Amino acid sequence: MVMGESGREEYKIQSFDAETQQLLKTALKDPGAVDLEKVANVIVDHSLQDRVFSKEAGRMCYAIIQAESKQAGQSVFRRGLLNRLQQEYQAREQLRARSLRGWVCYVTFICNIFDYLRVNNMPMMALVNPVYDCLFRLAQPDSLSKEEEVDCLVLQLHRVGEQLEKMNQQRMDELFVLIRDGFLLPSGLSSLAQLLLLEIIEFRAAGWKTTPAAHKYYYSEVPD
Repeated sequence: MVMGESGREEYKIQSFDAETQQLLKTALKDPGAVDLEKVANVIVDHSLQDRVFSKEAGRMCYAIIQAESKQAGQSVFRRGLLNRLQQEYQAREQLRARSLRGWVCYVTFICNIFDYLRVNNMPMMALVNPVYDCLFRLAQPDSLSKEEEVDCLVLQLHRVGEQLEKMNQQRMDELFVLIRDGFLLPSGLSSLAQLLLLEIIEFRAAGWKTTPAAHKYYYSEVPD
């Protein structure tokens, strides 16, 4: 664990080698002392390989951005991070073809960054369309036939769907047309995928909330 500046934030970096752990610790405490572009690349590289880390890397990135801004009033790390995200975004189809796991990690990571990074207390406009494009890709029939991608789609909509809709409601409407069409596919969907898609359709219809009835239906424990 690495304690952040607040003394409360903890980051799971045990999966990094000792040298990289030290690099990240320094970036959090004294960002001017390290190559922040290298730090950005290290975090993205690891996020594409480790889904657990990709789910929480946004918190670490936000802390480094805050530390750099406070120390030097600069945004070298944020610029490096966004440039690398854009590179991976442009090559997303190749990434998906090469590694489904890496693709799911990338979507998880970019949604995590969208969730944490703010400009004037608003989500970053530059990330809105790339995030939408990733979610649209997950809603294509060939992705809906893979439970790993359906799971990723639903998890990310739970996490950032409401924020995304506020930024562009038309695209969210279009995304849910795809999701509803996918749910109605005559074949190719597993029963779990159908259940996940139905749950997210109802979740959005209820104002991005889980109603007590829906919670009982989708999350009640199955008796042994």
